[in-house]
Amino acid sequence: MQETLAGIGGLFISAFISSTIAPGGSEAVLAYMVAEGSYKIEQLVMIATIGNTLGAMTTWGLGLLAAKKIPVATLLSEKKQKALDVVRRRGVWALFFSWLPLVGDALCFAGGWLKLPLIPACLIILLGKFARYAAIAWAFI
Repeated sequence: MQETLAGIGGLFISAFISSTIAPGGSEAVLAYMVAEGSYKIEQLVMIATIGNTLGAMTTWGLGLLAAKKIPVATLLSEKKQKALDVVRRRGVWALFFSWLPLVGDALCFAGGWLKLPLIPACLIILLGKFARYAAIAWAFI
């Protein structure tokens, strides 16, 4: 039981960190755990999705805080400025692509900066993260 909690906890932490401003490799952790076959795939996908979504919402919250401190969008880095433009044009649905490497974190930050509604943002991010982790798990069965 202790080993099970450590493995699941490690996946959660990896997924959370991978979706904040720090780089991570939660996809590799999930793929390894699926291939190992010691855990239910549904459980692994759920844990990874929840951890990664909570990390993305943390980044969304940082964007919200940044908007209060720095209301001028021109002070953002080029990557965050591009993400801000995409989210302005596409709205909350742009957050579905928060799972993408490199730009996903910037999209979440931009969503917070633009004060997109919390619940729809969270649900769309969750949907995108779930789709990605389910595809990874399916590929490694």
